[in-house]
Amino acid sequence: MIKKMAVYCGARLGNRPEYAKAAYEFGKKMADHQIELVYGGGKYGLMRAVADGVLENGGIVHGIITEELKDRGAAYGKVQDFRVVPSMDKRKDTMMNLADGMVAGSIGTLEEISQAISWTAIGDNAKPVAFYNYAGFYNYLDKLLKRMNQDDFLENIYLDAVYFGTDFDKILQFMEDYQAPAYRKY
Repeated sequence: MIKKMAVYCGARLGNRPEYAKAAYEFGKKMADHQIELVYGGGKYGLMRAVADGVLENGGIVHGIITEELKDRGAAYGKVQDFRVVPSMDKRKDTMMNLADGMVAGSIGTLEEISQAISWTAIGDNAKPVAFYNYAGFYNYLDKLLKRMNQDDFLENIYLDAVYFGTDFDKILQFMEDYQAPAYRKY
């Protein structure tokens, strides 16, 4: 059962107002389903929009931020559970360990979510990974992963372990039904 979801999204709002609205609505749906947010702890951009969607609708938020970003004033003070870690590597590790599933929402998170996907293949991540593909934002990444599969660089079981969609309930259902694939054997 998904009780905590890590949402990776950027510290910028982008150039389309509907991105922030969609991020807020995603957070609201998390709160409506009593799913706690695990995120980067920032008070800017889409990160804040998701956090506000959770917070303003009675949900719980866990913010994981680096010492450096906290010192720069990026920390969001409204977060109930705030953790300061020494590095981005520790931040990613803490977020992945605390959450039951991971969702990506903007380009600023591609490295973090890519790590979660690659760790699935080597057996270090047994948790579901999804892309909130608002307005087709991740269509090219979806096509790239399918091309990797077509050219035999990515096995079917790992391609099927990643979900692209815009419907919160379908993302949640994917996560609830998720069975981690066997790790790659050489």
